[in-house]
Formats: sequence, C-alpha cells, structure tokens
Amino acid sequence: MKKHLPPVFSRIRDALRRRGSSTQDAEDIVQEAWVRLARYQREQVVDKPEAFLMQTALNLAIDEHRGRVTHGEQVVLEEVILVDDSPPVEAVVLGRERLARLHICLGRLTEKSRDIFLAHRLDGLTYREIADQHGLSISTVEKHIAKATMQLITGMQDWRT
Repeated sequence: MKKHLPPVFSRIRDALRRRGSSTQDAEDIVQEAWVRLARYQREQVVDKPEAFLMQTALNLAIDEHRGRVTHGEQVVLEEVILVDDSPPVEAVVLGRERLARLHICLGRLTEKSRDIFLAHRLDGLTYREIADQHGLSISTVEKHIAKATMQLITGMQDWRT
C-alpha cells in the first residue's frame, strides 16, 4: 500500500530521487527535514516552510552522500553488513594522474638534487646523514632540498586537487 504524502513532501522526495537517493532514503530524509523544521519553529518564525524543508532535505542528502564516500558504502545482505571502503574510481584515476605528473616533475630535477630530495623525503635521512653520504655541507644539502621542493611545487601547482 502506497503512502499518501502531502504535495510538498512528494515534491521534496521527488527532488531527492532525481539527485540519486533511493525511495526509502528520500522518505527518511523528508521525515528528518520535517522534524528539523518542527524543532526550529518552536523558537523561530519560518516565513517559507516549504523552502526550509527543501533546503534542509537537500543538505541532509549531501551529508549522507559525503558520509558514504568517506566511510564507504554499506550493503545489508541477510543481516550481514559489507562495507566498501575503497576509494571511488575517480579518486584512483586522479591519484594515478597526479603520481605520473610528480614522476615527470622529479625527472626534471638534476640527478643530485633528486637523490638528495628523495633521501630526505622517502628514506627519512637527516640533512647531516645526506651531507656525510654525498660529501657535502649541510648548507648545500638544504639548498638542494629547497631548490627541488620549489621546482616540484611549481611543476605541480596547476594540477587538480
């Protein structure tokens, strides 16, 4: 048996469905938005309750989506909850592209600057340890790392985040 909702609730539910919410999620969000409106109206006057409901419902849907993206999608199968916490495909693709760009930028450094930079950043060596390995002063190591850092920042600067 289908529930009969007031027209405003139906419009909000339909808007949520068009934005990707399931029917059940949309109905839950509409109900939560209505509860929030009722609480808010206890202390404040709401000139446009329909607009308040719509905006609250959309905000709740956005929060729910962010939660799924951040914490993984949950799927319930016969009392078993499976959580997919793998990153979205888009994030993986962008990460790979960013890594390829970093590889190109590292390739543009001089061999000595690259070796010194990676020894510090990847291997965790101190400036003193790097200086001793390469027969350089600590000041020279600092300059190589600063130069490499600036070149990498410049090379990656226009890259998407």
